[in-house]
Amino acid sequence: MMARRHWSSGLAVAVAVVAVSVLCSGHPVPGHGGGGGFVPLQPHFYDHTCPQMQAIVGAIVAKAHAEDPRMAASLLRMHFHDCFVQGCDASVLLDADGSGRFTTEKRSNPNRDSLRGYEVIDEIKAAIEHACPHTVSCADIVAVAARDSTVLTGGPWWEVPLGRRDSLTASLSGSNNLIPAPNDSLPTIIGKFANQGLDVVDLVALSGGHTIGDSRCVSFRQRLYGQNNNGQVDRTLSPRYAAELRARCPRSGGDQNLFALDPVSQFRFDNQYYRNILAMDGLLSSDEILLTQGRQTMELVHRFAADQGFFFQQFAKSMVKMGNISPLTGHAGEIRKNCRRVNHF
Repeated sequence: MMARRHWSSGLAVAVAVVAVSVLCSGHPVPGHGGGGGFVPLQPHFYDHTCPQMQAIVGAIVAKAHAEDPRMAASLLRMHFHDCFVQGCDASVLLDADGSGRFTTEKRSNPNRDSLRGYEVIDEIKAAIEHACPHTVSCADIVAVAARDSTVLTGGPWWEVPLGRRDSLTASLSGSNNLIPAPNDSLPTIIGKFANQGLDVVDLVALSGGHTIGDSRCVSFRQRLYGQNNNGQVDRTLSPRYAAELRARCPRSGGDQNLFALDPVSQFRFDNQYYRNILAMDGLLSSDEILLTQGRQTMELVHRFAADQGFFFQQFAKSMVKMGNISPLTGHAGEIRKNCRRVNHF
């Protein structure tokens, strides 16, 4: 088990790995985010209205990571699952409110019994509301928490463009259909990224987030026992690794058993994920197909495996790009007082 890193609450002085400063104008996808007068996101959005915002997020994320080293990956994944549905608008945080206006995304196939970290966001929001009432959006909290989680585990730092507002609704169907699934084909995954304005480079770089975190047996069982449960191991999975996985992921049962996405350095953000893929030790089908089903994705896997600095730089750029998917800005949406529910309905 790799040694865990503990960072200071402010984080700014602890991130000498890679600093990528991007002043990014988020361009909303047509039909999203622009209804209230679009205002470009920018890193200094809260400098005057809530200058302590990032320090508060950093301190609470660091505490959560110290208590549970899996939390960093969970918060990073939360940002991804938020942005791919309606844009980066904190819709993923909404509970069912009894209004009948929407069904919570927390019950979708990608999120149910899987997505976690809601309590950490609640704690951050409560602390920020105490310091700067009705100022900082839940969507921005999720974006900064994802960056800080990456840094805490040894990954790159980047400036997070801010100024998102929170949605008034959620989309269960969007969560079920728009988030890439572990068993999707490569063309399907490329298409889902393209729908969000993300290209193949973004796809391979952001997949590197699997250098930390876990996956459930149910998400890769078909690689161990065949699509038709015929007992045939996926030919792109090394027999040694398959035997290890079968010991704890049976043909039936054990659906929720957890496995490290990168067993070599489970809690360290590095480029080992790509080296695992080259060794046919990618856990998910959606990991290994980056090597086996596309020339451009294969070349990027090789480049990221050979050059961690290049991977870090591209990951940071792609995270900023993803964080600018269809943000609600200006007067669109709202600033929720409680991240789990809209202010009024």
